[in-house]
Amino acid sequence: MISVLSTPPVFAACAALLGLCVGSFLNVVIHRLPKMMERQWKAECAEVAGQEAAPAPRYNLVVPRSACPSCGHPISAIENVPVMSWLALGGKCKGCKTAISPRYPAVELLTGMLSGYIAWHFGFGMAAAGALLFTWAMIALTFIDLDTFFLPDSITLPLLWLGLLFNIGSTYVSLSSAVIGAVAGYLSLWSVYWAFKWATGKEGMGYGDFKLLAAIGAWLGWTMLPLTILLSSLVGAAIGIFMIVFAGRGRSVPIPFGPYLAIAGMIALLYGPALTRSYLGPL
Repeated sequence: MISVLSTPPVFAACAALLGLCVGSFLNVVIHRLPKMMERQWKAECAEVAGQEAAPAPRYNLVVPRSACPSCGHPISAIENVPVMSWLALGGKCKGCKTAISPRYPAVELLTGMLSGYIAWHFGFGMAAAGALLFTWAMIALTFIDLDTFFLPDSITLPLLWLGLLFNIGSTYVSLSSAVIGAVAGYLSLWSVYWAFKWATGKEGMGYGDFKLLAAIGAWLGWTMLPLTILLSSLVGAAIGIFMIVFAGRGRSVPIPFGPYLAIAGMIALLYGPALTRSYLGPL
């Protein structure tokens, strides 16, 4: 059975199907995790103020059952098949016919396609398993940051520790490179943050960005950090120019930096060594 699964086309197809299902769960994470954080903050504020937090129904990544936000129609299992259910329903709620955002199937498709490509690129083994976890976390962080300008510690910090654990056996880089990468990743953006704040009196990024780059450093090592920062800046500039020119976005409207770091981290994961060798030679 394992020999069949390890065949590149079969492994890639299985990973793509798994990715579609994981993408469906990531939609839940993207939608609910910020709300869970908001509830926790309110409860903590009430505790600090010496007030009793108002009772609230249980709310987490499992409870309550997914339902249409417009009419409350519970989403059945058959209505929750990745991509296919959205197409079969015509992109509308079965109960009230309210339009369902196309972003839900888009996240599922993106997760499925990237998962299949990751499996094909790395082949059957620990490197592919780790890269899948890294990719799924990057997708969740990208969309949460786009929606809320937050990069939750509940994702970035476990991602950092996972990167170190995978590199105990030098899955991607040596453990020493991973540790230095985590420290250097955090301190590099931390330094930029304070230099910018000292010069302008404004905050140019959040602490979540520091932790995300630290996590990328823990997975890919310190040698990939310059490339990741360069790529994130190039991706950010390209998307920013596009948004200003074609989408009419104002220059003063803030743009989250987390998605650019996540995209750069994915490029570095897949092609970082080749890109580095192309302009620096063998390291």
